[in-house]
Amino acid sequence: MAFRQETKAKQGCGVHANVIKGVILTLSLAVATAYADTPRQYFNTLKENSRNFLAPKSNENFNKANVQELSNFQIDTSAIPELPMVTRFDPNLPSGANYTPSINRLSFNEAILRAVQRNPDISQAIASLASQNANIDVAKAGYYPQISGGLGTGDLTSGERGRQVFSLNVTQMLYDFGKVRSNVNVEEAQLLAEQANVLVSVDDVAFQAANAIVNIKRYQEITKIAEQQISGIARINEIANLRARAGISSQADPVQAQSYLEASRSNLIVQQTQLRQYQQKLRTLLGFDVSGLEWSLPERLIVDSNLYQEPEFNQVPKMMLAQAQIQVAKAEIEQTRLSNYPTLNVKGSVSQAVNGRNPNNNKDDGFYNSIMLEASSNFYQGGATASRTRAASYAEQAARARMNTEYLNVLDQVRVLREEIENKQREMSVLMARKETATRTKELYQEQYKLGTRTVVDLLNAEQSIHSAAQEIEAARYDIYTAIVNYIAQTGRSRDLYDLNNISIQGFEVQ
Repeated sequence: MAFRQETKAKQGCGVHANVIKGVILTLSLAVATAYADTPRQYFNTLKENSRNFLAPKSNENFNKANVQELSNFQIDTSAIPELPMVTRFDPNLPSGANYTPSINRLSFNEAILRAVQRNPDISQAIASLASQNANIDVAKAGYYPQISGGLGTGDLTSGERGRQVFSLNVTQMLYDFGKVRSNVNVEEAQLLAEQANVLVSVDDVAFQAANAIVNIKRYQEITKIAEQQISGIARINEIANLRARAGISSQADPVQAQSYLEASRSNLIVQQTQLRQYQQKLRTLLGFDVSGLEWSLPERLIVDSNLYQEPEFNQVPKMMLAQAQIQVAKAEIEQTRLSNYPTLNVKGSVSQAVNGRNPNNNKDDGFYNSIMLEASSNFYQGGATASRTRAASYAEQAARARMNTEYLNVLDQVRVLREEIENKQREMSVLMARKETATRTKELYQEQYKLGTRTVVDLLNAEQSIHSAAQEIEAARYDIYTAIVNYIAQTGRSRDLYDLNNISIQGFEVQ
């Protein structure tokens, strides 16, 4: 009797559900009729409303960015700690011992290694990599038994409402046409993408450190030249003062010399400012004050950069990342295709009823167990399968476009950097000849100034021309080094030239 009542109650619920659906459909028809001016509009509106019951409507404004909505957040920087001091890689020191390198203690490659060992961008990429590795285990869990259990009550609309049924279910997948395997393939492809992303971060930090060192060396040399310029103009200023006091030359000569001296001191401040900016940049990367360090650039930097060899594009991390994303999209397409196939499971369950009948065997406080085979498939999901297929296809197109973009970027940078290096080499030859001419001119002007046939301005211009040419020579020299460092980064050779292979970088190893 209770079973029949329960069945009638369920039938009643089904009737109520159908009534509710009928009411909703009637309301939608009424709304469609109210807003329709012609029979064609009426049927179009009816068709649209009917479609909304079967599948969600796509957002047509996805390509319109609301800046106010995107910028609606606050940045909290109070909780950001200082990065740890770099530790020496010496097994004889206690764990975590800190040190500050002394002058000439840190080589070019050692500085780059310390930069990548402590950079938070790399830490973030490695953490994302570890997270993705865990996602592979999540996908592989589909091969293993799935155990679930719970407690259910009786039908709250019947006399069985006080019943409790404890249940335990075990499901083991037997065959699924490769759906679990496809899930694993997607996650493994994503893992390769995350590994490539770590390489991108490593190369980026290595470039930042190398570029900072090159520019520190640049402005150290230019600062020395600026100091020499001050000394040279100061000597001319002293001579001009002596000659003016002796009445040999005009009183305007010391004033003009003083003006040039002040200009040279201003130039020194500009160069020192540039030097300190790059020192602060390197200090941020290494974690200690580098102002006392003297740097030397490796001789093999230019030779081993393989400047005029064809780049190995498959060694460029950004292209590795693009290729990995193509594989991810392909795996997602296959995953979506296989989702249409059924899955065969073996299911085992046990249940125990308390204070009532067990619905599985209709016994009071009954115990029930069963083992069965189950085949299940998703026939329709509101268009989700087709949408996922389109999304994966577009993602593959985007990844292929990114691959082409990265290829063109590398090719463009290689050509531009080669052209820049060649032009800077020609420029240095001209500047060296200019410096020699300026030096000879200064010697002649000094003799003519003593004879009174040249003014102090001529002498000051000659002095300034010498040091200006010297500064431009050093600038061109280190422009070449900067281009070489950039070329190394663009062609994916950072790890080879900076000795970053086969070592642990924050727990990540490049083999």
